[in-house]
Amino acid sequence: MTLETRNYIAGEWRDGVAAVENRNPSDLADVIGHFAQADEAQLDDALTAAHRTQAEWGATGPQKRHDVLMAIGTELMARAEEIGALIAREEGKPLGEGKGEAYRAGQFFTYFAAEALRQLGQTADSVRPDIEIDVRREPVGVVAIISPWNFPVATPAWKIAPALAFGNAVIWKPANQTPASAVALTQIIAKQDLPKGLFNLVMGPGRAVGQALARSAAVDAISFTGSVPVGRGIAAAAIPNMTRLQMEMGSKNPMVIMEDCDLDLAVAHAANAAFGGTGQKCTAASRLVVHERIHDAFVERLVEATRALKVGHALEESTQIGPVVSADQLAANLDYIETGKQEGAELLCGGTRLERATEGYYMAPAVFAGTRNGMRINREEMFAPITCVIKAGSYDEALHLANDTEFGLTAGIMTRDLARATHFRRHARAGCVMVNLPTAGTDYHVPFGGRGASSYGPREQGRAAEEFYTIVKTSYIHSGVPA
Repeated sequence: MTLETRNYIAGEWRDGVAAVENRNPSDLADVIGHFAQADEAQLDDALTAAHRTQAEWGATGPQKRHDVLMAIGTELMARAEEIGALIAREEGKPLGEGKGEAYRAGQFFTYFAAEALRQLGQTADSVRPDIEIDVRREPVGVVAIISPWNFPVATPAWKIAPALAFGNAVIWKPANQTPASAVALTQIIAKQDLPKGLFNLVMGPGRAVGQALARSAAVDAISFTGSVPVGRGIAAAAIPNMTRLQMEMGSKNPMVIMEDCDLDLAVAHAANAAFGGTGQKCTAASRLVVHERIHDAFVERLVEATRALKVGHALEESTQIGPVVSADQLAANLDYIETGKQEGAELLCGGTRLERATEGYYMAPAVFAGTRNGMRINREEMFAPITCVIKAGSYDEALHLANDTEFGLTAGIMTRDLARATHFRRHARAGCVMVNLPTAGTDYHVPFGGRGASSYGPREQGRAAEEFYTIVKTSYIHSGVPA
């Protein structure tokens, strides 16, 4: 089935000024569709509509907002199998992971539906007589959402849901690699009783539409997930307007494997964290810091587990690792393999392009050993099914290596020692710390974000989301008789 889709602007589906072809990375003969590309004039129409309708939605009662978000979330969960298959077909994520993503996206909407009813203010007595104080939160206004391709439904869901729950208008620019998923989510949102123009889908290249959003004075806030260079460009364009920013960017997540760990569990969690989603996760474990006492045994078992992973068509139930998302991504991954070899790392398995029954961007997951933390493969985010083992002589050295990075999104430790686990939780320089768990995998009702080059601005998800999507207003009311 080939889709012909348009942008959703001011409550209408509109043709673009051009279109891009979208192909299945598992089967390049499968054309998913042709997707409209907007220009700045259409973006201006979306911004005008968003401004016109935001005040109306901001004044809408919490019950209406709850009902709209609950309907969106309920439909996403009910259609998780269908939408998950579309995600798998378009992005290359294994079918089970695609279904899970679609269902999780629904949970974000139902969670923030409840938050719409939970918007409670505060009152206080002034230090001055006969004055009462009212503190409440108001919508920030028009929010631009720029989302990545690796979680094409879940990531925008955890941004769009709180934006609408707290009374904002939305301009959404998804990644051009996954437009079909964006259209599917937009179709569900467009069914709801929203003011026409409150929610807009504007597809197009980041260098055009994304940068135009970033520099627009009509945008009150930008929530971005993507690479560090793009994030810095957005920040540079947005700061002259003092636009509120929330950015989730790169990572280089460590998993520390201590000598007292459950070795079987450590291998399973390391393989899961490194290669789940084809390694195309911001929470992936690309650095495995292993205590020297168990280093050789761990590496041997990890290589065995890695070689056993089934790489195949994303829609096949038995597939554990799908293709990477694009030709450019595959080329970049293979370049990192060559870089690692040139730096002196030992490639123990994988790192080659694979042939399957259908032509696609298949790659064998790779394990490097004998790596040093200063190597490029341990400094730069590869976003690939590649992980690097670093040997450590002690816990203190392992902690130092884990923290020796410009990033700080997630970090994990495998250990049976409660005191050591507690010390790691308190001293790992990361926004999310996992103990005896994979570094990938977070919940929707608690804050998510990192430190350093990984994040900028308020946290996403959970109750923390209101810090970005609302502005605090403090009112003083004189309750006495005027003099």
